[in-house]
Amino acid sequence: MTPLPLVDPSRCPICGQPNLCAMEIQKATGLEQQACWCTHVDFSRELLAKIPPELQGLSCICARCAQSGLSR
Repeated sequence: MTPLPLVDPSRCPICGQPNLCAMEIQKATGLEQQACWCTHVDFSRELLAKIPPELQGLSCICARCAQSGLSR
């Protein structure tokens, strides 16, 4: 059985920088946050394809990477 990769949900799966996801901040601090910006955008297929398969669906893309390939 292949071990799962260690994933830090507070880091962007593309660049590794902090993603500042409001949902992860709330989990970490227990302080209620406004809805995250990422819940209001459509990410392009090209951008999502940049995420390594083993990291898909495990952490949010940061705003910087998202700006490089948002909307469809």
